[in-house]
This record gives sequence, structure tokens and C-alpha cells, in this order.
Amino acid sequence: MTVAVDKDPTRIAAMFDGIARRYDFLNHFLSAGLDHRWRAAAIQAMRLPAAARVLDLCAGTADFAIAAANASPEIHVVGVDFAAAMLAIGRDKLRGAALDTRVRLVRGDAVSIPVRDGWADGATIGFGIRNIVDPIAALRELARVIKPGGTLAILELGEPVIPGIRELYNWYFRQVLPRLGRLVSHHESAYSYLPASVGSFPRPPTFAAMVSSQGFADVTAVPLSLGVVYLYIATRA
Repeated sequence: MTVAVDKDPTRIAAMFDGIARRYDFLNHFLSAGLDHRWRAAAIQAMRLPAAARVLDLCAGTADFAIAAANASPEIHVVGVDFAAAMLAIGRDKLRGAALDTRVRLVRGDAVSIPVRDGWADGATIGFGIRNIVDPIAALRELARVIKPGGTLAILELGEPVIPGIRELYNWYFRQVLPRLGRLVSHHESAYSYLPASVGSFPRPPTFAAMVSSQGFADVTAVPLSLGVVYLYIATRA
């Protein structure tokens, strides 16, 4: 079922700024630590060159950017996000990991990426494309900044396909997770927005077709963890 969700950029940025301090803890806790595996699977599937330049869109606290940088000591990453508090935490993490010379975080808009045409060998988005009010415009921008033959990897939440497991997961996701998120983050709406935004996001075949329509080829939607998450891999045509 599709639901209406307010994705006004100013509101969404303020929401993420409001949960920034507890965001990483909740990501790891609510996914039972599987978020690390999902990002690792995405980076492995990209098969980046040893000295790749990578764009991480909707970079948040830089977990995906860090995963990309750790794939090779010669990889350089530019992370872009519109939530200043999330980026501040990301910069602290980069300094702590001694990656601040190879990963640069920039405040910017997903539909006007501050990177020149064809700069990137690859690009990543971790659980952010569904928060963009105009995902087609963001995909068009990604096609602009990724060089021909480069790779796009998108991780996004989905729904298990196995009966029984699907119903149990949906109960947890819609009833338990928002309460836990609200209790830990002290934010009234962020973790109610989460299942609502997933419910409004196109199903995997539809979203894969959207990616294909914006200059990408060989788009595949790979279910991870029984379909709790989908990894979309595409090649810039």
C-alpha cells in the first residue's frame, strides 16, 4: 500500500539533525548489526578500481563512505548530505579513523550534486534515495557525475518475500521499531516516518526501471537478508 509522506527537504534535514547523536547506535541496534554486512556487500559488488573516486550521496554520518575508503588505500570519496549535524558526526568519525585526507564531506543537495560531470568511478546511496522528494532528478544527477562504465550501488529497505517471515517483520517494523526508535532517539516522529517512507517507496521492479530510465544499464535488484534490504547495482551507460 502506498502512503502519503511529507518529504520536504527542510523538514527531512531537520529530522535527521534531530536524531544525529543516536543515529549510528540505532542503525546498528535495530538492524542487529546487519547494516555493516549490507554496505560491505554493496562495495564488493561494485568492483571499484584500486584508485577509484567515489561519490556517496545522502552520506549521513559517513558509514558508506568509510566502507568505500576501506576497500582500497587509494580510493577517494566525496560524501554529500543536507543534514549538517549528521555530517559533523561523520567528520569526527573520519578523523578518528585517519580517513579525513581521503574522504571529504560536503553539505549539498541530491538534485544538484556539487561534483563535476564524469568525476566518479562509482557512487553509493545508503538508505537515502527514499527520502529524496524527486528521486528521478537525483538519479539523473548521479548519471551526470558517474563516468560511462562506472557503477551505482543503492541500498534501500524492502520487505521479506517469504510468507510468515514477511508478516512477522512487518509487525516488528511498523509496531515495535517506531516505539524503540522514539524511546532511544527522543524524537517523536523520525521512527514513525521510517516505515511510512518505506511504504511509499516503489517496489523493486519499479525502482529498477526508474534507474534504467536515467542512463543506467544492467540494473539488478538483489535481495539481502531475505529481502529486508535490496541492493540495486547498475552500470552507467
